[in-house]
Amino acid sequence: MTKHPLPGSERTLAPGSKVVAQCDPAEKIQVVVLLRRKDEQQFAQLMKKIEAGAADAKPITREELEQRFGAAADDIAKLKAFAAQHGLTVVREDASARSVVLSGTIDQFQKAFDVQLQHYEHQSMGQFRGRTGTISVPDDLHGVVTAVLGLDDRPQARPHFRMRPPFQPARVQQASSFTPLQLASLYKFPQGDGSGQCIGIVELGGGYRTADLDNYFSSLGVGSPKVVAVGVDQGGNHPTGDPNGPDGEVTLDIEIAGAIAPGATIAVYFTTNSDAGFIDAVSRAVHDKTNKPSVISISWGAPESVWTAQSMNAFNDVLQSAAAVGVTVCAASGDSGSSDGVGDGSNHVDFPASSPYVLACGGTSLQGSGQTVSHEVVWNDGANGGATGGGVSGTFPVPAWQEGLSVSSEQGSKHALTGRGVPDVAADASPLTGYDVIVDGNNTVIGGTSAVAPLWAALIARINGARGANGTPVGFVNPKLYKAAGACNDITQGNNGSYAATTGWDACTGLGSPNGVKVAAAL
Repeated sequence: MTKHPLPGSERTLAPGSKVVAQCDPAEKIQVVVLLRRKDEQQFAQLMKKIEAGAADAKPITREELEQRFGAAADDIAKLKAFAAQHGLTVVREDASARSVVLSGTIDQFQKAFDVQLQHYEHQSMGQFRGRTGTISVPDDLHGVVTAVLGLDDRPQARPHFRMRPPFQPARVQQASSFTPLQLASLYKFPQGDGSGQCIGIVELGGGYRTADLDNYFSSLGVGSPKVVAVGVDQGGNHPTGDPNGPDGEVTLDIEIAGAIAPGATIAVYFTTNSDAGFIDAVSRAVHDKTNKPSVISISWGAPESVWTAQSMNAFNDVLQSAAAVGVTVCAASGDSGSSDGVGDGSNHVDFPASSPYVLACGGTSLQGSGQTVSHEVVWNDGANGGATGGGVSGTFPVPAWQEGLSVSSEQGSKHALTGRGVPDVAADASPLTGYDVIVDGNNTVIGGTSAVAPLWAALIARINGARGANGTPVGFVNPKLYKAAGACNDITQGNNGSYAATTGWDACTGLGSPNGVKVAAAL
């Protein structure tokens, strides 16, 4: 039987990785297999309208997505026959998400997909199970299977939050911090508490303690929102007790979203930090018919250059489904400036923020007096303090709503966008002007673009909540925001390394920080 390499499945080793052991052939693992979409042409037509922000571009229901554009029963049957042939068992199948989770031994998966799995060690990634080369599929699955994820379990993404550093008296900049409610007021968020809405939050590790959340919300004088932990694959709510670890991310996200939209349900999708886990968790949130999030916040990501093409395509496909069903996805643009921390001397943008189907959230540094923002510039606290991610995608073309925009470099030159520009919007992210939160029993101040994604998500939840039980959620907001002049506070000072802020859209803060009432009117 001829085997075909799966397009985009090529894996290389990160420099500095070394093989430390062979995998135990009897060890059991789970793998996520993604299948093609039914009626790709019709779906492309629907998306074209949504991307153009057409007046008649109505999102479809999750049920309709499954019926019209899910996986074909025939395709699922083919995959199951292939699995049975190799002794693999089906753990879960979801026609609407077009995903099938398979379980089996290392030996069975190696034979099924023509791969060799080994244990590697890498200075920054630790130990992981990895592979090199491509994944192969047989004739009858060629063109049917779009991605096979989870054979390799290297950590895929990092959380984009920064703890406030201890202060040296010599620092010129005045440190201040804000509660999410103070920022909602400075940014003129419309009234409301997001009731009737669900905010989905995706986390790749760590956890929250209910006692922290209760203390936090009562200290702000708001009711505790309903928080639901959803375990995806092998993930779950597992606080580590270390506020500097992923607990910091998880708690920050819930506390910001919950403080601003306490009437909303907060569904937290916990998964493992691998490309398979990350993609599956976002997919679970998009297709969740129980909690039905209308907005999803993602504060994790990694430079486009460290993703395989199959993973990025599979992830982007899930984000496209989110846009189709009217779910807004907010993603942090990164905390390492225009290099995204790659260190090769080039500019990089972070993914999933660079997907054209998300609202990419960059960072500012903010000073407020009373009820007004007195000064707001690009977040850039220098080499060790972090700076907002932003730049031009090397993977995705310029979307319709960014056509005609140009990017300004720190050297003063201007040129037309050659790819998707990141970010779309921004808000306070500097840890020096960060967010007061309680993590693992500690009162602390945290910043990072991680804080911006749940802030915008909570704004969207308030706007959706105000539309009432029968209102359509605002859904894919990018086309409308780019058309609406003045819905954001334009940030014109500062840089994130290679790119400079300028009048209008720029590759540091996008369209700017929110004027909530104007954003609500624009949507």
